[in-house]
Amino acid sequence: ENVDRFIVGTVGQPGERAFYLQARNGTNLVTIACEKAQAAALVERLELLLKEIRKKNSSGHPINSAISYLRDDKPLEQPIAEDFRAGVMAITWLNAESLVMIETQAISEQMVFPDITEEENGDDDPKLIPDDDLDGPDLLRVKLSLAQVKEFISRTNSVIDAGRQPCTFCGIPIDPNGHLCPRANGYRR
Repeated sequence: ENVDRFIVGTVGQPGERAFYLQARNGTNLVTIACEKAQAAALVERLELLLKEIRKKNSSGHPINSAISYLRDDKPLEQPIAEDFRAGVMAITWLNAESLVMIETQAISEQMVFPDITEEENGDDDPKLIPDDDLDGPDLLRVKLSLAQVKEFISRTNSVIDAGRQPCTFCGIPIDPNGHLCPRANGYRR
């Protein structure tokens, strides 16, 4: 569960990139396909969690706002073989260990085609399926130090920002050969 490396990386050109979460512990390598929006949401929630941890600091452990970390700009490790596609993600603060646990569960048919009874109850949010369910979807569980979390946030923000630049008028990403801007009456930008 503790990992040596936990990163987001991409394969492909901006506008056509595939996003991957990759975790390595010794010689074990797990690669999970995810969406750009999932990576961005994970970073957003981790940033909020770090703020709360610093604010409360109820454990008595020294939590320094200037946690040092080494920047990991290395590419995804080879082979990039998708173990599963990310579905539900969960973040937990383990106060006793001063670690952040991230769980990523494979998208399952239950998530793609929810039961009608769940929709009738108004509970259409995806849920983690218990990990003791042997027939359940694949699950990756990693524990990260606060330094690893800060490094993950920094790298993921860089990876996301390396995509296509947004149009200054409409905010739609601009392709290398421009785009027809709806706010400029269809003129190419």
